[in-house]
Amino acid sequence: MTDAWDRTRAAADHVLERTGVTPRIAFILGSGLGAWADTVEDRQVIPYAEIPGFASSTVAGHAGNLVVGTVHGVPVVAMQGRVHAYEGIGLDAVVFGLRTMWQMGARTVVITNAAGGLNPDWTPGDLMLIRDHLNMTGMSPLVGHNDERFGPRFPDMTTAWTPELAEVARAAAADLDVTLREGVYVGVLGPAYETPAEVRLFGQFGGDAVGMSTVPEAIVARHMGMRILGISTITNLGAGLTGEALDHSEVQEVAAMMRDRFMQLLDGIVERIAAAGLA
Repeated sequence: MTDAWDRTRAAADHVLERTGVTPRIAFILGSGLGAWADTVEDRQVIPYAEIPGFASSTVAGHAGNLVVGTVHGVPVVAMQGRVHAYEGIGLDAVVFGLRTMWQMGARTVVITNAAGGLNPDWTPGDLMLIRDHLNMTGMSPLVGHNDERFGPRFPDMTTAWTPELAEVARAAAADLDVTLREGVYVGVLGPAYETPAEVRLFGQFGGDAVGMSTVPEAIVARHMGMRILGISTITNLGAGLTGEALDHSEVQEVAAMMRDRFMQLLDGIVERIAAAGLA
């Protein structure tokens, strides 16, 4: 079996040959948030099933396409939906798309997700800038042999979420008059939603939002030396905070409701990333 380097190199070469575009910014678009990729200029769409090594998502709200094009003149590549460890695949498959986009040339990544709110003062529809994260999955995509071509054996996570990109996001939100919360994202394995006791515990640990993605991708992005920005859409409040049962359809409905504001913010972020020379 070939290693992760060779497999992601082959996938990257496949996409580069088909599109002729070397991206500067990569995007991972979470549950119900993939519509932004439909606004990319000169876009070329490749289903994951046509890319060697890519796994296809089995979750509603994840289209399963790689989209290549430009935004504000900046070459970009976007994963229109992601795969999760709870779908029964290994973490190598979860981060395969990100490693492929890095192999294509992207050195900045914007990671988005739909998440549950842990702060009772927040409401569904809020957007949250990820300042830091807690890995509560009990897993790491870096376990096993370390390939120094990707990064060091022990990557530092002190500033995993790039401060300069956080400033860019704050400025873009201010320009658009978009309220941008800030907080700590708690990554869990899923697929069961959290219990009320877990929600209380994560809040006591300093968490502000909880979800079933993002952390493995952030770890690998940091390992590869990428600049990282994260935005969560708060689609519901955590179990026990409202007394209501949780359902994935609610996640999709709130993400759809926030679509326009979310897309405007991403556009503003790309424009400012380019102007700041962070792509």
